[in-house]
Amino acid sequence: LMLEHTFAQAAQARGCDGVAIVTVYGPAIELARCSGFDIIIEPEQVSESISVDYGSRILAERGAHGVLRLPIDLPLITAGDIELILSRLHSDPSCVIVPSRDGTGTNAIARTPPDLFPSHFGPHSLTKHQAEARQLEAHCELLELPRIALDIDDPGDVRLYLQTGSEGRVDELFRKLKISERLATLSE
Repeated sequence: LMLEHTFAQAAQARGCDGVAIVTVYGPAIELARCSGFDIIIEPEQVSESISVDYGSRILAERGAHGVLRLPIDLPLITAGDIELILSRLHSDPSCVIVPSRDGTGTNAIARTPPDLFPSHFGPHSLTKHQAEARQLEAHCELLELPRIALDIDDPGDVRLYLQTGSEGRVDELFRKLKISERLATLSE
């Protein structure tokens, strides 16, 4: 459901020439095909960083000026958030980074050119991406966007998400699965 939500918001966003996914996962490929997105099938799925860099290289070869990487576990993201990130991207070389809620990770990153520097997703990726930008003397902007900062990695993230009062298919599923009740038993 979060994948569908992210795809829907990306499809609605203005200011980008297209949307592409990098995957080997059949259901994601089918959903992307139905959404009219470009599909970049990677030879094998090793890590998020390798996947993003592979897709970025392919898009650069196809003439893309910049790339915005978004994960699928952002249940609050809006098309407006995507448009805001894209609007802040400067001319080459440049990046815009949206930090994770804890301020150490990278929940979204836009780069121009697309392969400006290698990805370092995982622990402390924010400082690694900033260091890459500094080394290249690229313009780098940190953009605080609470809806993108909240990704779903663990039960604490789910608790915070439930507190937002958001309404949608993810919320319906969480209610159906009684996620609030299950989380309460974890706290006991």
